[in-house]
Amino acid sequence: MDLYTINYIKSNPLVYQYLRVNSSWYQRLNRDPKAIKELEKEAKAYYKLTTSDRIEKFSHSIEMISTFMDVLK
Repeated sequence: MDLYTINYIKSNPLVYQYLRVNSSWYQRLNRDPKAIKELEKEAKAYYKLTTSDRIEKFSHSIEMISTFMDVLK
């Protein structure tokens, strides 16, 4: 693995943690260091940090607050 990839992994805790869970990525990054962006996308999907996941979480929170308000009426 090249030095840039190693520094990028160590500076990004999300990617570092995902890499520890899915160690098969070490081999892939050794062969193709440019796959780091794909690794980051997979890590965000794994930890549900994508934009669509955040919107879904927000809408669920709004729905829960709405239901709570209906119960109080």
